[in-house]
Amino acid sequence: VQLQASGGGLVQAGGSLRLSCAASGRTFSSYTMGWFRQAPGKEREFVTGISGSTTYYADFVKGRLTISRDNAKNTVYLQMNSLKPEDTVVYYCAAKYGARPTGRGSDYGYWGQGTQVTVSS
Repeated sequence: VQLQASGGGLVQAGGSLRLSCAASGRTFSSYTMGWFRQAPGKEREFVTGISGSTTYYADFVKGRLTISRDNAKNTVYLQMNSLKPEDTVVYYCAAKYGARPTGRGSDYGYWGQGTQVTVSS
């Protein structure tokens, strides 16, 4: 599986962005998809994941982010609203085969390149 993330950019605080992650392959629906983020000098951390139609989020998300997927397009999305300057990080999409939900990065075998999100105050 190859993953291609896009949609990052510069946005003002309070604004919104939608990240996309397009996957190659014909069995996309069989994969659990996740979004992780990494700030400079910090470890990569789990943001949200989707297994089938089940979604799960890190506690810090607090309703501002929504993950979704379109299996017909082999794409997973991350809608981000009410963005804050502390959301200025690189976001990574990841995939693992199977439907067991997990927020552990080591469980994901496939990673896309990061996409930078910058939120100005």
